[in-house]
Formats: sequence, structure tokens, C-alpha cells
Amino acid sequence: MRPLEGIRVIDLGQYVAGPAAAMMLGDLGAEVIRIDPPGGPRWDSPAAAMLNRGKACVTLDLKSDAGLAEARRLIGSADVAIENFRPGVMARLGLGAAALRAADPGLVVLSLPGFASSDPERAGLQAWEAIIAAACGQYSDMGLNRVLMGIEPSFSPLPLASAYGAVLGAGAVALALAKRAESGRGDAIEVPLAAALMEGLAYNAQRVERYPERYKSQREKEIERRRAAGQAMDVTYDDLQPLLDPFYRNYACADGRQLYVVSASHTAHPERVLKGLGLLDELIAAGLPRHDPYLDVADWPAGADCTLANYPLSRPWADRVAAGMQEAFRAKPAFEWERLLGEARAPAAAQRTTREWLASDHALESGLILQVEDPDHGSMRQLGNLAWLQSDAEAALVKAPRRRLQAGDVATGPAERPAPSGPSGGGWLDGVKLLDLTNVIAGPTVAATLARYGAEVISIDPVVPSMDPWNAIVFGMQAGRGKRSLLMDLKAARGRAALDRLLRWADVVTVNAMDSQRAGLGLDPMRLRDLNPRLILCQLDCYGGPRRGPRSDFPGYDDLAQASTGVMARFGGALDTPEEHAHFGTIDVLGGFCGVLAIAAALLQRARTGRGDVARASLCAAGQLIQAPFMLDFDGNPPPDEPGGRAVKGWGPLYRAYQATDGWLFLAARADRLADLDRVEGLQGVAGLTGATLEAHLESRIAARPVADWERRLRAADIGAQRLNKLQAVRDAHLTRESEGPPDLAGPTFAFVRHDRHPSGRFVDLVAPNAIRPTEAAIAVPGPMPKPGTHSREILREIGLTAEEIEAMIADGLVAEQWCDKYLPA
Repeated sequence: MRPLEGIRVIDLGQYVAGPAAAMMLGDLGAEVIRIDPPGGPRWDSPAAAMLNRGKACVTLDLKSDAGLAEARRLIGSADVAIENFRPGVMARLGLGAAALRAADPGLVVLSLPGFASSDPERAGLQAWEAIIAAACGQYSDMGLNRVLMGIEPSFSPLPLASAYGAVLGAGAVALALAKRAESGRGDAIEVPLAAALMEGLAYNAQRVERYPERYKSQREKEIERRRAAGQAMDVTYDDLQPLLDPFYRNYACADGRQLYVVSASHTAHPERVLKGLGLLDELIAAGLPRHDPYLDVADWPAGADCTLANYPLSRPWADRVAAGMQEAFRAKPAFEWERLLGEARAPAAAQRTTREWLASDHALESGLILQVEDPDHGSMRQLGNLAWLQSDAEAALVKAPRRRLQAGDVATGPAERPAPSGPSGGGWLDGVKLLDLTNVIAGPTVAATLARYGAEVISIDPVVPSMDPWNAIVFGMQAGRGKRSLLMDLKAARGRAALDRLLRWADVVTVNAMDSQRAGLGLDPMRLRDLNPRLILCQLDCYGGPRRGPRSDFPGYDDLAQASTGVMARFGGALDTPEEHAHFGTIDVLGGFCGVLAIAAALLQRARTGRGDVARASLCAAGQLIQAPFMLDFDGNPPPDEPGGRAVKGWGPLYRAYQATDGWLFLAARADRLADLDRVEGLQGVAGLTGATLEAHLESRIAARPVADWERRLRAADIGAQRLNKLQAVRDAHLTRESEGPPDLAGPTFAFVRHDRHPSGRFVDLVAPNAIRPTEAAIAVPGPMPKPGTHSREILREIGLTAEEIEAMIADGLVAEQWCDKYLPA
């Protein structure tokens, strides 16, 4: 059986979020029946056809008695129902979660509203993708580059909120189904897209008290300098490049194509890049500092102003290293460098457009991009699975086309399942034990997300850290929550033996590693099956797909997935001027959520079979989803009609940001609402206008009044209108101190926690885990990330090691209780 075979899903969603969540479940084997309104999907796009692949599509008028009766018949035969309307819409039709679950307590209902139904300020808003982004502060916080260039707002056509919400929602559904196998109870799950987006932007919203100067990049320092001096943010794209760290930037190659290098923070990656370029020995001879990054600055060697092993380099060394790297890269074309560095396990990727990615050898050979037949568009190249199981990999490569059926053609009958027998409440993963062997962002996000559902998590890191404190500690503060920490050498025999004991204990082990690294960690699937047949291995990497491709064993990070799949070229406006999208975690966090979906599918399969599996996800698969409107191609497909360039403020005159007297307003209205717009006080005269004339009219009118006036007037007419908030302002307005009790995870859309008793001795502000809101299951607020090594002795005692054995391992350097004296070296 496929992981979700035998599960029936009713998809009532529109646009991206609902259909994408249903598609992911269908891609894992579920039967999906889609209900469309008369006239077809509201989003008339080839991308809608892609998101509806494999589904049986029926047309029902839910405003008619006959249509509602047929919808109830279909839902009555289902295991899952998915919708993404505004709160209250489904209830008014008699199809709300409470009514559906009263009729069938085993049903799992997923609602994906723009804002939380419990949010009195926002629940009723027209929640277009851009309205959600504006409310969260996305367009005002699109990365350090845009701040320095003075570009605000910074519009992006990527449906980030829908992507994050869809993956979180699909994973939550699969976990609820796995729990239902025990209890017979379903659940009603709400995932507000704005809350999901805020979790995706978690690293951009993070604040650390007394943040040490040594971790600030040259860009951050230049922003602070300009603000202190009252100097304008007017840096050009070309002048921006010297402010970028040499191991975190683009380089022009012999063919003129840009190659993006992301090799900072790792103990080995910078040296591998320099060695591959023939520069390492020369720079070492010149005195390039290479001391321990976990030393305080006061303890650095005399004269050292940075270290190669710690991001960022100082400006003098950055200039020298970057100049040498640029000269070296001009010797070969970008794709050759990509191959040479990848084979040397040095992370780098050539910049591509999305269309180039869709036709690339790796995308096609790995199964990240699939060929799917569509009844309207013929043979289409489409994004592949977001998550898959190794046992199901070949089946995941085959996608049936969507098919249109008459309502009465769908066979139905009461859903057959045991009556509810277990108690309600508790977490979906209570009693589930997880080993987390990952680092950076994407991998740790998997275990941190599962911790909120009740999983017990042990994080294992090496005795000698492979990542610098900026990456392991500062980033770890977000995704290291809710875990116990063990420092142990997994390459030594005694460390491997202790790991085997933990693998027998665990239900799930997570690793961010390429196939070539897996066996070296003792994580060969056949070996694990002999050790613990029920164990699920979750493997997350950058370029992985259901099959192997030319780059499957190349290391990579978020930014390299952006470069490879076309995100950077899209955001920067062209291949010649690519830019990172936002600052941290655009794809990383989503990749982690995809790992959760893969594990959830494996748990559901294990509940049926008693066997574990290898659960897979990759950053490139996640990078494809955030570009869903563009991640397809077919004969006759015209170039995408999308906004391009840094100055763009939206997608046409009725979907863009406008400047008011006291800030920026995002307007979102359909073309058929012009008459309603014309009746809004202050906007009269728009009826009959189009194009640039309409845009100029709206610009002049909106510029005459403050944002709040326009929000009030436009919302009264049920037209989308939202101030472009600042991410930091949203955080500060929804902050709960940990010492005062947990945040309200079921209240307003946004929630943040100030860990004011943090083991670092600093307060740390982080996004609260409030995007998943089940009715039955409990969600936990995980505690702060402990100092690495805090629980080493405790964990080893629990698996049966004696005090003498533990002491011997510590004395021999195989186990440690800390990396350095301080939580965060300063």
C-alpha cells in the first residue's frame, strides 16, 4: 500500500493553499475529490491545473440545496475535508467543522483561513496573499540588501504564506490520521496562513538581547552606521557587493553567469572552496586567521580580527579573499565550477531561471520535476512531491491527470472506521521518541515542530562543533527549543555503540545528510532495519529527489536552492542581478515542514504495517513550491506575466502597494469590483479606467489620506486593504514574557515569546508555535534551547551506561558537557 492509500480527501479549497495541501496528500497516495463552483476554479491558471493533478473534479453549487446535499454526501464518505475560506463561510453553509464532526467524529477537517478565526481584528478581512504578507511585515523586511538599497516596500510574487500553511496543514492532517488509528477520533485543525508565514519568517523576527558585535555582518554594520549618521539608504546593487561576505555571495564566471557560494560558518566548507580555487595555501601563508570560533574575542590570537571558521570575516580580510575568489572564478564557466565544487563537497550553485531549472538534467533525473499529462495543457513539466517515502519513491513519480466527473459519478458510502474509543486531548505525538542529528535551520526545524506535538526529542551534536556559534547557537535558539542536548563523537566506536542504544530506543531519527554521508553515520537503512524495524529515518538534504540525479551528493543550503530553482533571478529581476529572497530561512523552514510531512506519512504507514521507512524531503523540492505559480512548463506556455525588477510594487493597479500620507497601503481588488471601488469615498472616478491611467488615479487619491482611513473605507466595502507593517513592530505588539505564563496559542493570529529566563543570560524573542490549532490535540510551548551538552550525562545514564563508562568517555574526548564556558561566545 502507498502511505495514504485508502484515505479519501475532499478538497473545497481555492487558489493555492487548500489545493496544494490536498495535492500533497494525493501525492502520497490519498484519493482526492475536488469540489469546484460553477464555472470552475476561481484561479484560472495552468498552476491551478498542476495543483489539481490526480484529483477527481466535480462541480457543485453550494448555494443550492442540491449542491449542499451532494457535498454532504461526499464528505460523509471521506476521511479528510479541506477548505480555505474566510472564517464563518463554511459554517453558514452548514459545512463548518463542528457540524461535520458532529456527524462523523472520525473526520479530520483542515481549515486554512488567511487570519485566525479567533482574531477579532483580522478574522473577517479579505485575505489575499499580499494582504497576509503586508500584515506580517514581509514586504517591509525583505532582507538586508533591500534595506541598504532603500527599497521599501519590496514586493514579491511568491505565495509564501500559502506554501507554509499548505505544508503545515498537510503534515497536521497526516499526524491526526495516525493518531486516529489509535483513538478513532479525528480533529478539526485550523492553520491561519498569516501565522504560518510568521513561523516561516521566524529567523527574521528573532531578537537577542545584547547581540554581540562579532556576529554582525558588514551589511548590518553599514545599516547601523548610516542610521546613526542620518545618511540615506541609497546603496546601488554594484556598491552592495563589497559588503557581502566572500563565502556568502555571487561571483561572475567565465561565461558571465553568476555562481552563488554559501560556505560560511562551517569548519570545513570555506577551506574546501579556497582549496578548489587554488587560494588556500596562499591565504594561510598571508596570515588568514583560523582559530577556534568558540573563543571569546578577548581570547583571540594577537592581531586577529576574525576567523575563517566564523561568519563573518572582517572587512579587510573579506575584501582580500573576495578579490582572489572573483579572479579565480573568471577562469571557468559557472556550471563547470558548480560541478567541480560540488564534487569537492564545497557548497555553490550556478544561478538559473525557473525555466532553466525545469529543463535541467538534475531536476528531471532526480524526479524533482515530473512530466504529467493534463487534459487542457497536454504534457506538462510540474513540480514533484514535497515529501516522499523511500519505499514509495517510484510510485511518487507517477501522477495521474486530473479528471472531470459528474457529481453522481463518485461512489460513496459511510466512511468505515472504528468508533472513537480513546480519550480526547494530549499531543498527536505523545510517547514518540526522536533523535535529532541535524544542524543549521531546516533539519532542526523538523524535530522542533514535532516537539510541539508532544514528541520527546534528544539532539546529538559532535564534541567538536562543525558549525560556528552564529549558526549553531544564534540560529539554534529558534529550532533548538524543546530538546535535550547530548554532545558525543559518533565516529568513534564507543560513541557509535551508544548511538545504537539510542536508535533502539527511538521511533524517529532525523539527519540532514546526502546519500553518500548516510552510511558513514551508521544510518544505512538496512542496518537500521535490523537494529530497530519500527525506526523511521528522516533524511533532509538540498538536492534530493525520489531518484538520484547528478547533484544528489552535492552539499547545499537555502540560498543554493534559491539560486538553482530561479528564486534569486526572479527576486533580483534578472540572471545578471540575482538577490537572496528575504534574509534567513525562506526555504529552510519550509524544507523542515516538508520533513514533518514525510515523517507523518511514515508514522501513518507504520500504524498499518508495523514497519519503519526512510522519510525524505529536500530544499529544492520546497523551493519549487514557493514558486508554484511559475513551476511548470508545456508547449505553447508563454513567458509568465509577472512583475519584475526591484522597484515593482505589486501585480497591476488593483493589486499593489500605494503610498499614503503616513505609510504604505496594500490594495487588493478584483477587476470586477471596480464599481464597488468607485463608491469608496475619495476614490470616485475609477470606473472605466484601466492600466496606467487607473494606477495614476489611485496613486494620487491614496496619497492624500492616512493608511487607517483607507483601511476603514475599503474594508467597509469588503475590499482588501492592509497597512504594510514592520515585522519587528508586529513582534513587539504580540509579545508574551515566558515568566508571566505561556502565550495564547489559540488567540489572535500572531504570538511571540520573550524567553526572559533564557540559559544564555540574555532575553530572546522568538515566534510562538501557534500556526497549528487543533480542537482535539494539545500543542506544547517548548522551553528554550539548552546550552549544548547540558544533558549528556543524564541521557547516557538513561540508556544504561554506568557512571564509570560515562566518565571514561568524557575523559577520552568522546562525550562533552559543553562546547565552551559561555552559552554564546562574545
